[in-house]
Amino acid sequence: MNRPITVGLDGSPASLAAADWAASEAGRRALPLRLVHAWIWQPHDVPVTQDLDTQKQWAHSFLREAEQELRERYPGLTIGSGLIADTATQVLLDQAEEAEMLVLGSSAHGAVAGFLLGSVGQQVLARAKNPVVMVRAKPGSASERDGGQVVVGLRDLSERPDRLLEFAFGAAAARGTALRAVHAPDLPSLYGYGPAVGRLASREGGITGQAEQALAHALQPWREKYPQVPVAHTVDLANASGVVLRAAAQAGLVVVGRKVHRPSLGMRIGPVTHAVLHHAAAPVAVVPHG
Repeated sequence: MNRPITVGLDGSPASLAAADWAASEAGRRALPLRLVHAWIWQPHDVPVTQDLDTQKQWAHSFLREAEQELRERYPGLTIGSGLIADTATQVLLDQAEEAEMLVLGSSAHGAVAGFLLGSVGQQVLARAKNPVVMVRAKPGSASERDGGQVVVGLRDLSERPDRLLEFAFGAAAARGTALRAVHAPDLPSLYGYGPAVGRLASREGGITGQAEQALAHALQPWREKYPQVPVAHTVDLANASGVVLRAAAQAGLVVVGRKVHRPSLGMRIGPVTHAVLHHAAAPVAVVPHG
C-alpha cells in the first residue's frame, strides 16, 4: 500500500499553502494525501478560545473545510483527514513515521517561525524519520509556484547520501524537470597553509577535480535509474550555505540532508540545512540519511 503524503494543519495561511503544495505533490506521485491536526495545544496556540470542547469543534470544522476545498481543487486525489488528541510534536513525529513525507507550512519570516514555534519545529525537523518539507505561504497555487529545477545540496560524500539523492531524483522525475546537484566539500581545518592541503592539491585534478570525481561517482547510479532526468552539477569550495542558496535562487524545490547520527545536543539539523531553511524562497525538503 502506498504511504501518504501527510500535511500538518493548524488553520494558518502557511499551513493551507502547505496543504495545497502537498496535494499537488501527491497528484504528481499518484499517492494519497492525509491532513492531520493536533488539537491539544498550548494556550497561546489556541485561536479564539481555550475551552477544549469548543476547540475540538473548531478543529473538526476547519479540517472538513480544508478537505472539501482540496477535493474540489484536486478531484482525482484520494484525501483523508485525522483529528488527533495529542501534542503537536508527538502527532507530527508519529505521522511522519508512516508517511512518504511530512509537509508543514512556514511564515515568510523564517522557516521555523510560522506554523511551528521554537522547540516544536526543531524537534520535528531533527527527529523525523522520513523527509520533512517546509513550504512558505506565497500568492498563487502550488502549480504556479513550483516552476524551476530541483536543487540538492551535498557536502560529505564519504558516506554515499543515497537516500538524499533518491528523494531529489524522484522529485525531479515527478515534476519532469532538471536536477542540479551542488557539492561544497569539507576542506581540511588547515586549509590555506597546512601540509594536508598540499597533499590534496598535488593529487590528480587537485581538490576541485577530486570533488568532481566523487560527485560523479555518487550521482551515477541515480542517473542510470532516472535516465529521463537531466542532471547538472556544481562543485564549489566556498561556504556551503552560500553555494546551495545561490543555486536555489530559481529552484522549485531545494533538497538538503540531515545526518541521523548527529549528537542530541545543539542545533541537530546542521548549519547548512539551518541556513537554507531560513533563507531559501522555494520549498525545502530535509531528508534524514547516513
